[in-house]
Amino acid sequence: MKDRIQEKLNAAETKIEAACRRSGRERQSVKLIAVSKTKPVSMLQEAYDLGCRDFGENKVQELVEKYDRLPKDIRWHMIGHLQRNKVKYIVDKVYMIHSVDSLRLAEEISKEAVKKNVTVSVLVEVNVADEASKFGVSAAEAPALVEQIAKLPHILVKGLMTIAPYVDDPEENRLYFAKLKQIYVDIIHKSIDNVCMEELSMGMTGDYEVAIEEGATYIRVGTGIFGERRYEVL
Repeated sequence: MKDRIQEKLNAAETKIEAACRRSGRERQSVKLIAVSKTKPVSMLQEAYDLGCRDFGENKVQELVEKYDRLPKDIRWHMIGHLQRNKVKYIVDKVYMIHSVDSLRLAEEISKEAVKKNVTVSVLVEVNVADEASKFGVSAAEAPALVEQIAKLPHILVKGLMTIAPYVDDPEENRLYFAKLKQIYVDIIHKSIDNVCMEELSMGMTGDYEVAIEEGATYIRVGTGIFGERRYEVL
């Protein structure tokens, strides 16, 4: 199994390096998140042994269970929709929350972060394609939400995230990635206190090369590392 993961990681690395070259970027400007939802601890350990340190989870319970069983230098990314009543379980465990899509959620993160005396790095999730089935604020609402969150204690806005439409041709998502980058640049120009716009989380297994070309700093790859098959969680 480790050989297969190694093979997939090598293939991903080749694609990342090529996309960086095409867009005139340094390889180290792009960070790979291994999306490990539904995958067993054994597979995560194999990916860890091969050098992966950033792992992405969609569900709080799964993240917490894996956090307790895997090395503590892993950087855990909450990339799924986060319910307010689950925030307290992860604020002191996650490296970053990618899916902040409302002021109410941000307020809950801030409240729990104050209780545990931690500062939580977050990304504002933007529904750039205006898909009814997706979470995230609209492109028009994103700057104002960033400004509101920036006023809260113990929370730091580090950038933006989007989940682009599922498409057969990744080129179809280029305009959405470009649009998120433009929103990101516009927010940087506002020079908002307590906002450190450094990260653009966009691109998944099917379209991360295009996302890199349009400025992604985090790409979220699951199938491209762990394969298609669903496994028992633990």
